[in-house]
Amino acid sequence: MTTKHFYYLILAIVITSCSTNPYKSTEKVYDQQLKNLENQITSKEAKTIPAVSPVVIDTSYASQLGIVKDTLSKTGSTALLNGINTEWIGTVNFNLRKPSFIILHHTAQDSVQQTISTFTKTKTQVSAHYIISENGKVVQMLNDYLRAWHAGASTWGKNTDLNSCSIGIEIDNNGFKPFTEAQISSLVALLTKLKKDYNIPTQNILGHSDIAPGRKQDPSALFPWKTLAEKGFGIWPDEILEEAPFDFKIEPALRIIGYNTKNLSAAIQAFKLHYIQTDATSVLDRKTIDTIYSIYKKQIQ
Repeated sequence: MTTKHFYYLILAIVITSCSTNPYKSTEKVYDQQLKNLENQITSKEAKTIPAVSPVVIDTSYASQLGIVKDTLSKTGSTALLNGINTEWIGTVNFNLRKPSFIILHHTAQDSVQQTISTFTKTKTQVSAHYIISENGKVVQMLNDYLRAWHAGASTWGKNTDLNSCSIGIEIDNNGFKPFTEAQISSLVALLTKLKKDYNIPTQNILGHSDIAPGRKQDPSALFPWKTLAEKGFGIWPDEILEEAPFDFKIEPALRIIGYNTKNLSAAIQAFKLHYIQTDATSVLDRKTIDTIYSIYKKQIQ
């Protein structure tokens, strides 16, 4: 073989090897960013909060993280129903999805320890991102970017899977007593951080009862929604209510606000539990109609 032919052969080998994966450099960037995101969702940094009583925690949290990581890392070809196979080429422009709602609950249990126990048993199939105790302690149980199981069957506007786009906060309260000042102080501090971190719209801070009318009643009528709204977390009707126009339609207005109105009576009750509270019936009196009108106007602004 001549020197000239040898160089041609080397050149051919180089060209062939380069054409095998022309995206090798960007795939490397993809893999590194993926690794960074995996580290982010598996991070369990210590928080400056007092210790709670020891509880037995099973391995479900670690198992769920393993599933998420495996799903994130999965690449390759996927067969479609029409016989076409997808081709894998990793992009370098991506990040984790961010929540756009915060849903508030009361625990309907007797203590933070009981709620933690509930959230650390696989059989219960329920969880939340945060729990706030009566004395203001805050316990985080799930990374904000991961999907907790707190909302259940729920809708708000066109969102039919609130678990996938929200952060769930459980407040230690059995549903029959006032919330403590320490709890609300910690809640406001937590909401301040979350709203800023994820740019969550003010009107997207809701109660479980808002997104599941007739099925859920939490947080109870004792929850200080007005106080939260005054601090920028949620909206509240005008102090002096403007009278709704004579042709104002209740059902479409509630639907535009976000409520599921398939059961209109339940939607009215859920609205009143949040915005009137002294009367959580389905009665449509003048005050209720004008309050709906006030919130409707704020929602469409």
